[in-house]
Formats: sequence, C-alpha cells, structure tokens
Amino acid sequence: MSTRGSGAERAGRPPVTTAAELERVALDLFVRHGFAATTVDDIAAAAGISRRTFFRYYGSKKDVVWGDFDEGLREMAAVLRAYGDDVPLRDALRSAVVSFNALPAEAVPAHRQRMELILHVPELQAHGTLRYAAWRAVIADFAAARLRVPVVDLLPQVIGHVALGAALAAYGEWLTRDGADLGRLLHEAFSAVRFDLPVA
Repeated sequence: MSTRGSGAERAGRPPVTTAAELERVALDLFVRHGFAATTVDDIAAAAGISRRTFFRYYGSKKDVVWGDFDEGLREMAAVLRAYGDDVPLRDALRSAVVSFNALPAEAVPAHRQRMELILHVPELQAHGTLRYAAWRAVIADFAAARLRVPVVDLLPQVIGHVALGAALAAYGEWLTRDGADLGRLLHEAFSAVRFDLPVA
C-alpha cells in the first residue's frame, strides 16, 4: 500500500485536487486501518499524489484530521465581533459556536469520523492541545472585550475554558447517539451554562 520515497503520482485514478478531497481520502484510511498504522505515503498513494504534493496541503497527517480549523476560527471570531452589546454574552457565544459547527447534511458522516479520531486517538488528543488553546483564545478575546478587561484576566480565561468544556460535552454526546442533531446539543450545552458575570 505504501509508496515510500517514490515521489511519483499514482497511475490508474485521477489525483485529488483539493484539500477537502485529500481529507476524505485520509479519513477513510484512518477509519479502516487506524491512525497510527496509516502513513503519509499511504495517504498520498490512495489520493493519487506524490508525498511532496501532500505536504503542499498539510504539514503532517495530524493536520489533515483538523482540516481548515484556523479558517473556521477566523470566521467564528468575525461572527462574535458582529454582535452588539445588546446581545447577552452567553447568547452570543452559543450562537457563534453553533454556527461554527454547522454542517451540510452530506458532510456530517465525515465530520463524525473526524471527531471520533480527535476525541479518541491519544496521539491526536495531544496534538489537539494547541488547537483547543486557539479556540479558547477566540472566546476569551471576545469575553474580555465585552467585559472590558484584559484578556489575561481570570474571568475571560475561565469563560474560554467553560465554553470549550460545553462544546466538547456536546460533541461527546453527539458521537454516542446516531442521528442526533449536533446544533441542538450545542445549544442545550450552552444554555445549561451559568456564567457568574459582572455584566450580562
């Protein structure tokens, strides 16, 4: 299966041409063969591209699982900035997180695969620490601006951690229930949170 060191495009099928297509190929291999057992060379071969081309899309096989996470964070930050002060902080966070995780129906199966890997593969859990920190930073930045305090203050940081906890709890529930609505679970999780805030 592996094409180590060949550097050649695989014949017999059109090569993938987008990051999204490469993600689909990689996720399928991870589910069928296991994350640890699947190499970059395996992914490149299955995708019909060279190893070098793979690294034009992603820095590692871990990064493939996360997809375009950074762009998603930029979009979530923009959504949060668009809320006026008349929208309560918790409501703004809930709406932005639900929007951040909204997917068309055809993308749900692959996203379930992605989240199963992220939440249950030890190697990816360790890698996810930096991703989670970036996610929390977006929330903390918004909370600090709303509360008019420095982002390094305790309260914005607590809000970032609580928001991440609520989101991960919703994802954990979603993965155990076939057919569950992720948006509804996220909405319920954030509705259950009671921030002890000096302002709403």
